[in-house]
Amino acid sequence: MATAEIGVFGGSGLYSLLENVEEVKVDTPYGPPSDAVMLAEVEGRRVVFLPRHGRGHTIPPHKVNYRANVWAFHKLGVKAVISPCAVGSLQSHIAPGSFVLADQFIDRTKGRADTFYDGPITAHFSPADMYDDTLRSIAANVIESHGIALHKSGTVVVCNGPRFSTKAESAWFSSMGWEIINMTQYPEAYLCHELGMGVVNISLVTDYDSGVAGNTDAVTAHSVLEVFQKNADNARKVVVDIIKQIPEDMSGIGSRESLGLTRGDGHATSEFDIRIFD
Repeated sequence: MATAEIGVFGGSGLYSLLENVEEVKVDTPYGPPSDAVMLAEVEGRRVVFLPRHGRGHTIPPHKVNYRANVWAFHKLGVKAVISPCAVGSLQSHIAPGSFVLADQFIDRTKGRADTFYDGPITAHFSPADMYDDTLRSIAANVIESHGIALHKSGTVVVCNGPRFSTKAESAWFSSMGWEIINMTQYPEAYLCHELGMGVVNISLVTDYDSGVAGNTDAVTAHSVLEVFQKNADNARKVVVDIIKQIPEDMSGIGSRESLGLTRGDGHATSEFDIRIFD
């Protein structure tokens, strides 16, 4: 089995410009991932890319097999995950075209398989500080070096999709002080946390959610795609430069040390315990 130390959830545009890309199919206990994974080398680092919606964007957000996607990265040996995504702005000062590094989430999804611990092992994880500080610091420095407007923190509301918010919902989210809204960060990022991988979110702001800012038009799929495509080149450059900056010693990245305190039955191990990494 091939291996990689860094994983990126993103579409073909993120790896299409790289050389020596290898396509690999990965089996998981949770069924097939969204697509075959693409293995490549970036500045001597082994990186795996996986389009969360599949090539051609054929899988809607509420149908993505998040557990299979994250498990595929885990099986390949990934320790750090970069999770770029498109988001809508819930605050007038966060303009389309800017980037946000989310540090908190609000889960508004329903019916998604969102844990690896369905039994017989019982575990209780805290996502209080889920996004990795080391990766977020690297990402902030890289984004600012490209001259991109950046908000270094923000709460992302994760709605179920595929529909967008009503104006009432958008006004509620905005009044709570939450910054951005998306359809995929939960449970994707949280599942990475459950497996001890460090994760950083890079949110590319494409719109004002449901016209929340002034008299702007309500968001449409066309307007999201239009802004995203204009900024896709920035996103690609940022991801590649983050990969280059991740330290070779990745022992301080991720949440492996905290996982030993999550069991509901002490620290006994069994063949079912997926916290046994090495």
